[in-house]
Amino acid sequence: MVREMISVAEAVAAVTAGFEPLAPERVSLPEALGRVLAEDVAARINNPPAAVSAMDGYAVRAADVAEAPVTLTRVGESAAGGGYADVLGAGECVRIFTGAPLPEGADAIVIQEDTEVAGDQVTMREAATPGRWIRPTGLDFRKGDVLLTAGRVLTGRDLGLAAAMNLPWLAVRRRPRVAILATGDELVLPGEPMTASQIVSSNSIAVAAYVQAFGGEAINLGVARDNEESLRRMVAGSRGVDLLITIGGASVGDHDLVRKVLAEEGFALQFYRVAMRPGKPMIFGHLASVPVLGLPGNPVSAGVTALIFVKPVIGKMLGVPGSTDRAQTARLGRDLGANDHRQDYLRATLRTDASGEPVATPFEQQDSAMMAKLAEADCLVVRPPKAAPAKAGQWVEILRLDSGLLSL
Repeated sequence: MVREMISVAEAVAAVTAGFEPLAPERVSLPEALGRVLAEDVAARINNPPAAVSAMDGYAVRAADVAEAPVTLTRVGESAAGGGYADVLGAGECVRIFTGAPLPEGADAIVIQEDTEVAGDQVTMREAATPGRWIRPTGLDFRKGDVLLTAGRVLTGRDLGLAAAMNLPWLAVRRRPRVAILATGDELVLPGEPMTASQIVSSNSIAVAAYVQAFGGEAINLGVARDNEESLRRMVAGSRGVDLLITIGGASVGDHDLVRKVLAEEGFALQFYRVAMRPGKPMIFGHLASVPVLGLPGNPVSAGVTALIFVKPVIGKMLGVPGSTDRAQTARLGRDLGANDHRQDYLRATLRTDASGEPVATPFEQQDSAMMAKLAEADCLVVRPPKAAPAKAGQWVEILRLDSGLLSL
């Protein structure tokens, strides 16, 4: 059943319902940055693999240095990558460096600042206690410890940890392949000659960037002209993708052909129009096995709907827990009038007041064609349908534009 106008919550639920995490693929550590881990991983080794020195100094038997000063005989050296092969005996010490393995028989380190050296005779000026300045086997982690869990977006720190765990490869979710198709005779690419009746096609570039920021692989199909043949030809290029996003041409104007052409190709429409501003003329359905999300043509509408709908869809395919943005709150920076039947998303700046509380101040102008205000905004102030007038200082719901995988 096709519904003409539904709420934002209903639309989000409908769009995200059919998506599941994609199959994993194995990549090398350098390729895993920013990818989503598909399975828990456990350490393959202890770290450190053996007891090592935490400082430069001398490895000793604590019983020999229970009181100081005391002079011991240096019998060898232990450096990182090569240790002392014999067992340390009574009255003996071994010169040792940070990270070097502890000789057998030693149970403490006297740091070099607390010693005096005369040939092979080393005087310890400070008493030693067992375990002093020693990093025991597995201090950081032990073999079998699960240190990275599925659903984690891998950072450089994570990759360093994985390397220390002796893991050359990681299983990550395949990046969702998202085809993007803009429509309109009026569109020209950036840098191309243009007339007064044309505009630059910024939406396809922006939405592709959003898809990449959310963790997907964007496939820009280009701009389809306002004729059925052009649309059919370009829609055919979306076969096999995980999601097709169309931009523009989804409302009820004479030249809005997207729904017509998709229907003739077997498109099963689930809904069109969402009770939100910006972003009302939006469609969702399936073209054979490919989900299709039709975003509005206004630049800000496309950006807001990408945040509200595209991000959670990609998050589900990546298996990211809680990928739908959790709303936060802030104090309102200026008065707002009553809202109508649509849910508003107002571009706003976000600052911290003298008491440390966040303050979101919506711009006076909220026209959905004003991209500069979207770029300037730090968050969106969410106004529910039929919300009463709000005064400056009241707490309101916000969506930050820099949260999670998002970078609008």
